[in-house]
Amino acid sequence: MQIKLNYQSSLNIDDSIFFDPIKIKEGKAKYIFLTHPHYDHFSVEDMKKISDAETKIICPKSMEKDVAKHFVNKVIAVEPNNTYNVDDLTFSTFPCYNTNKKFHLKEYGWVGYVLHYDGKRIAVVGDSDDTDELENLKADILLLPIGGTFTMTVEEAAKVTNIISPEIVIPIHYGDIVGTRSDATRFAKLLNKNIQCKILRD
Repeated sequence: MQIKLNYQSSLNIDDSIFFDPIKIKEGKAKYIFLTHPHYDHFSVEDMKKISDAETKIICPKSMEKDVAKHFVNKVIAVEPNNTYNVDDLTFSTFPCYNTNKKFHLKEYGWVGYVLHYDGKRIAVVGDSDDTDELENLKADILLLPIGGTFTMTVEEAAKVTNIISPEIVIPIHYGDIVGTRSDATRFAKLLNKNIQCKILRD
């Protein structure tokens, strides 16, 4: 399995499963997962670069109409706290929201995903603070924001990671709009020794 981090929370797995694609140069997506509609997560231009008529797009229910306006693809609308099967892919959703700021409100229904893939549970956290739902995730590989301002801080993200205790954690959502490479390094130092941290951004 190969996980690549392109920009912010834009990442892909094995060059076929994309999350919040933005600033994409090339690729061919079998599935595109969207966490919420903010401009650094929902880029129609980038989605068009990597999709064709066979690509399936998974998004929060509140985004369904906006996504469908631009794509003839099959759009699958999801809500938090559900499990879905699309083709041979199984995934569940959980809410992503702020607890002490108003950028991402729980009532919007924005989500993160736990993907069952290649024998692993891969949790991709959207823009979120430290929440009860997040602390109760079960994941082997965890990708979560550390940039602060709009999401968890480094310290909050480390606390959540240590509670979830994945095999591997990959910090995201830093290095461009908020956060720096040094934040990722600091995050890694706050983790329990049994958790491997992979920093994918220079």
